Amino acid sequence: MSDFPRWKYFLVAIVLVLGIVYALPNAFLPQPAVQVTANRNGVVNQALQEKALHALKQQNIAYQSAELSNDHLLVAFGNADVQKTAGDAIKAALGDDYTVAFNLKSTVPHWLSMIFARSMPLGLDLQGGVHFLMEVDQSDVVDKQETRYADDIRSMLRDKNIRYDSVSRNAVRGQGVAVVLRSAADRTAAANAIAAEYPDLSVQDGQVTGDRFVLNAVLRPDKLRDISLNAVRQNLGTLRNRINALGVSEPIIQQQGDSRIIVELAGVQDTAEAKKLIGATATLEYRAGYGSPQQAMDAQRTGSVPPDARLYKDQRGNPVLLSKKIIVTGDQLVDAASGTEQQSGSPMVSVTLNAAGAKKMLDFTTSNVGKPMGVVYVERVVETKVVDGKEVRTPKITEEVINYATVNGVFGKNFQTTGLRSAKEASELALLLKGGSLAAPIDIVEERVIGPSLGQDNIAKGMKAVLIGLGLVLLAAAIYYKLFGLVADVALFFNLVILVAVMSLVGVTLTMPGIAGIVLTLGMAIDANVLICERVREELRNGSSPHASIRAGYEKAWATILDANVTHLIAALALTTMGSGPIRGFGVTLLIGILTSMFTSVTVTHAITALIHGHRKLKTLSV
Repeated sequence: MSDFPRWKYFLVAIVLVLGIVYALPNAFLPQPAVQVTANRNGVVNQALQEKALHALKQQNIAYQSAELSNDHLLVAFGNADVQKTAGDAIKAALGDDYTVAFNLKSTVPHWLSMIFARSMPLGLDLQGGVHFLMEVDQSDVVDKQETRYADDIRSMLRDKNIRYDSVSRNAVRGQGVAVVLRSAADRTAAANAIAAEYPDLSVQDGQVTGDRFVLNAVLRPDKLRDISLNAVRQNLGTLRNRINALGVSEPIIQQQGDSRIIVELAGVQDTAEAKKLIGATATLEYRAGYGSPQQAMDAQRTGSVPPDARLYKDQRGNPVLLSKKIIVTGDQLVDAASGTEQQSGSPMVSVTLNAAGAKKMLDFTTSNVGKPMGVVYVERVVETKVVDGKEVRTPKITEEVINYATVNGVFGKNFQTTGLRSAKEASELALLLKGGSLAAPIDIVEERVIGPSLGQDNIAKGMKAVLIGLGLVLLAAAIYYKLFGLVADVALFFNLVILVAVMSLVGVTLTMPGIAGIVLTLGMAIDANVLICERVREELRNGSSPHASIRAGYEKAWATILDANVTHLIAALALTTMGSGPIRGFGVTLLIGILTSMFTSVTVTHAITALIHGHRKLKTLSV
């Protein structure tokens, strides 16, 4: 009689049912779609949807469906060719206030989504995706560094009581800082102080005109190169943080040369948001208020701005005067979270500063209670225009005062920034600030949308390889081991189902190496059943009864199966933990496949065998 416990039957049944349910979403192929999201000045609403659909109707472009959510519009199409044509039409109709990008619309039924059943994201080689080649603006790195040194030198000269007329950057970028002293003795003292405080600067005497003694402090070439490379490395880290916040599986983010970065987003569902976050350089600047609102209006009308102030505009277009001196910038933020202000219910961003920024903010608010402070939203975008058949990219920096209010109390490390237009804008700004500020702006110099045609060909070949491999293994097992071989075939099929279900549930990105891992897993999974069948045959030859042979076959084969799979698991763990890209994808698939095959090859086959033979009197076995 069968010694297979009833609770194991329930376990096998539950696992098989869950495997089928969670593998099912992969049967629903996504639809090509175009996603429209609003930039800072855009609004996603019903009017936007009507405008986009009207543009499609004008060019006789058929669409399958259009869905409007709080932050984007998603229009689905029948195939990728129509998707591309529609994307161009919608982009031309909506202009620069909106980001138009290719996307995929999920067709998975709602009831599956409710239980978190989802299809596997496909890799760049299967689904296609987006390839970005970005260049770091090295001139901006030089500008920031020279400006910082100018401010530091100015403060140092004041602290050491060295008389000077001016400290400013030279007109030519990269030529350092020009310090104008009042005497030769002051120039010598300044040169010695700068050389001692800032060893990365090369100090040289400049021209002498009357009582103007010029001193040039220039960044050393090796230091300048280190700063540029560090900016690229910091941008790499920032991009990884931002993309990780999107939940992208196995992205490729790597440096190319001294100033370029490659980003490939494989299996991405939200390419519009990815593109927006990758290239964004939005940050905040906290500046002291300057003068009165009337002075700001006079400065706008006459064009005469005080030398130590800057003229901005707020969200309503009203002029605002702020000090040139920055209190704190986005570089000094260590955390940011969006939320809602308790009193007014307006969106806000809760900010946490690092130690240096907290001290500056505390010092400022301590001595400026009752005085105004402005928060400037700084965003750098790249405008693309076609001139004489060539694409010309022009960087454009927009600065806007999002909050101008009186400092009512002393604060330092933690505080809130209000004045944002919407909860979505607050959420996006918090994500950018939390992901880190870019050390230097990056321009997308090349953008390729890798079409699905190559991916479809790869999928077809991959499916063919899986089916041929699975079919040959099933046929060989059925012929050689008869009924036990058919049982092993059923378990092998469910192994594939459970493997796909686990990969989908975990969110593994399926690539060509992953398909190779699936094929290898199926080939290896039958090994356990070969061991079991041979053990059963051996017991029958030794004169054991059929039921005793089945029991002994599973018991004696288990130790060998476990030993063999443990060594495979060690190899798969090494590939997963130490590999990257395709190697890691192969290792993850192999790791999951080994675990699922151990369950199906032993437990599932034992359950089926017990159902068939457990309550029958047997004279022999078909094995």
